[in-house]
Amino acid sequence: MIRIANCSGFYGDRLSAAREMVEGGPIDVLTGDWLAELTMFILAGNRLKGRPGYAPTFLRQVEEVLGTCLERGVRIVSNAGGLDPAGCAQAVAELAERLGLRARVAHVTGDDLTGRAGGGPLSAVGGDGAPPLTANAYLGGRPIAAALSAGADVVVTGRVTDAALVTGPGIWRYGWQPGDLDALAGSVVAGHVIECGCQATGGNYAFFDEVPDLAHCGFPIAELHADGSSVVTKHPGTGGRVSVGTVTAQLLYEIAGPRYPGPDVVARFDTVRLEQQGEDRVRISGVRGEPAPDTLKVAVTHLGGYRNTMTLMVTGLDAADKARVAEEAIWARVPREAFDEVHVGFDPPLLRITVFSGDRRVAGRAFSSAVVETGLAGYPGLYGLTPPGDASPYGVYSPAYVPADTVRAEVFLDGEPVGTDEPAPGTKALERLSTDDPADPGASAFAEDGTEVAGGRAWRELPVVRAPIGRIVGARSGDKGGDANLGVWVTAPERYAWLRDFLTAERLADLLPGLTGHRIERFELPNLLALNFVVHGLLGRGVAASPRLDPQAKALGEELRAQVAEVPEFG
Repeated sequence: MIRIANCSGFYGDRLSAAREMVEGGPIDVLTGDWLAELTMFILAGNRLKGRPGYAPTFLRQVEEVLGTCLERGVRIVSNAGGLDPAGCAQAVAELAERLGLRARVAHVTGDDLTGRAGGGPLSAVGGDGAPPLTANAYLGGRPIAAALSAGADVVVTGRVTDAALVTGPGIWRYGWQPGDLDALAGSVVAGHVIECGCQATGGNYAFFDEVPDLAHCGFPIAELHADGSSVVTKHPGTGGRVSVGTVTAQLLYEIAGPRYPGPDVVARFDTVRLEQQGEDRVRISGVRGEPAPDTLKVAVTHLGGYRNTMTLMVTGLDAADKARVAEEAIWARVPREAFDEVHVGFDPPLLRITVFSGDRRVAGRAFSSAVVETGLAGYPGLYGLTPPGDASPYGVYSPAYVPADTVRAEVFLDGEPVGTDEPAPGTKALERLSTDDPADPGASAFAEDGTEVAGGRAWRELPVVRAPIGRIVGARSGDKGGDANLGVWVTAPERYAWLRDFLTAERLADLLPGLTGHRIERFELPNLLALNFVVHGLLGRGVAASPRLDPQAKALGEELRAQVAEVPEFG
């Protein structure tokens, strides 16, 4: 096997994690994910201000572990290169020289398509027609494998899929070819599990009371095997927990349907098998793969304009009338029609008003000062939570797709080009090595004696009690552009039989009225005893533009679990 560890799930994660993973036990590859949709905006803003277009925190982590990694043969693979992987690689090389170390540093480019933004799918989306700030294709694992095969100690990439940080080392170690679909798919699933760091080891877990020492949660490790199966674990002595539940929660994070497409393979999440193999060890097996699509996803970002938010507290009696009076007073001072868009969110006791405009002056002090002016001439009990401030720029994210054969990754080792060994255009569309496609891939999750069917009958015979559904249902939610993802799961087949019948898309909207008016898709994953919902458009134009207090829908799952309904007494 190859032991692939994670030390970062986002730009801002625990800085000590790299040292903890290197010193905590044996690993072969140290990976870290720095790039979210929001991160690309942050790096674009930094670059406009003359700052690095990569993640400087990566260098701080590397400084602590580079010597040990070189001594032990641990390879480092990260997408922290962001918008400037060459600059990041150069910074790593300079760091190594300063430390008196000899490190071979590779970087991967080819993802940046901003120069193609003159037309087609990469045209500016709305606004003043200005070209995108960023347009980056999601590359796969093969360029990373090429860099490792060429002898790189450190590999820095720009935009790659999060799972590519695991798939790449897997291709390097086992020599998987494009037709090794199941093995590739298994590596994608392993990569998806560990990409968000502690979310696989008990972080943000619905049943957090089951997780010991969450304050010192250990980061995950995937022990990846030649057939694509893996075991997710963590270093002994660290906090947190690796269980079928924690792994299931992360598998449901930010996905849509059962088919999970990527540049290397389509992984079938409805074929994933999870098995607890011991304390803090969960085996992932059975993953089936299908040929990768002939397009690549491109993350396009664009400056949308300016925004400003003011938040007022509305307490005591007649809250709805007080909120109405507050709005009337504000719009009497600055016309609502002056803004391109206005979003009013009232969730007592918070009244949150966000305005958008292409003119910074309109969305800036003109608005916030108008709100402050109501301070002694408004509803009783008025006080604000935000001081008057200027407007800030906001970005808009939109996905685009380009033909895969028009994007070519380039790999450089110590500044010199390296052959990528990319499959020729068209060779990705291979037939499965094993063409049988189970009609119900998740059926074997249930006992051969018909437990699933019996469970469907059994739960209807149980007494019913009104209780928060979160007492028996776990959930995890997140964002995908302007859409929200909400995964829910249970722990036994009879509970899944109830969940599948109970939680329809219509029932979800009834339980969470804030979803009303949005198209909701439901996907079944019986092998994981889970359902996944995609709520289209809930987050508007993405996290950087969303006026929601929870712009990434992180709390959506917990909101659902708090809802009271009639549920069977499973015992």
